[in-house]
Amino acid sequence: MSLILVPVADRPECARALNSAFDLGRRLGATILGCHMRPHRVQAVKRGSARALALYEKIAAENAYVLSRRAKATPTALWSERVGSADTLMGIVGPVADLIVVSRPAKTDGAADAFMMSALVSTGRPVLILPQRSRKRIGKRVCIAWDQSVAASIAVTPGIPILQQADEVTIVTCGPEDKPGPKATLLARYLTSWGIESRRVRTRGHDIEKELLGEYRKAGSDLLIGGAYSRSRWRERVFGGTTEFLIRKARIPVLLRHV
Repeated sequence: MSLILVPVADRPECARALNSAFDLGRRLGATILGCHMRPHRVQAVKRGSARALALYEKIAAENAYVLSRRAKATPTALWSERVGSADTLMGIVGPVADLIVVSRPAKTDGAADAFMMSALVSTGRPVLILPQRSRKRIGKRVCIAWDQSVAASIAVTPGIPILQQADEVTIVTCGPEDKPGPKATLLARYLTSWGIESRRVRTRGHDIEKELLGEYRKAGSDLLIGGAYSRSRWRERVFGGTTEFLIRKARIPVLLRHV
């Protein structure tokens, strides 16, 4: 994992997301790209851009990162500013990042929510979504939500560098593994090939969201990895679903990837 993208605004939850991103970047040897995205070029918004840069510079320095004008072979902090819609901007900068880190928006109809959803569905990259109030260090005790889907397997792969540094990895399956996809035992074997030991837990599958969150807390986890929108996006948003639960209600750090 070489480049971590973080959308930056002058907000407390963004500061917490930056701290987590820099901490993760330092552990993984990754460059952090802070990007201030705004819809307009008006002067008032430019002042917000200056505050966002000041916040980014402060947190970068606190985490021993040096701000640079161009990428280097060694980990550094980069800064970018772009103007445009969420879908357009995320479609430009997101696909060329290894990981995108965002804070969970307080509202579901604002610009922050638009950027989060665009990161999930328009980039093809893994997205780390952090709650409004999040601890700085994550990834020491990781829970994998495994449902035999392609979406889940694609989410696990970019999480390998994090899983390799974890103290404990728990694979949680909810209900019977009766789908035409790899069972948890095959996932465990795959992780072992990367030098990652894991334990497996199976729940009854009667209430997937409740059971998944229960096992997450029981394991003392600080990060959950899973696939995003294994059903069609509009169906999950209308009828609910595990992805919507993790994004909107779980209030835990989640690493998701949409296919």
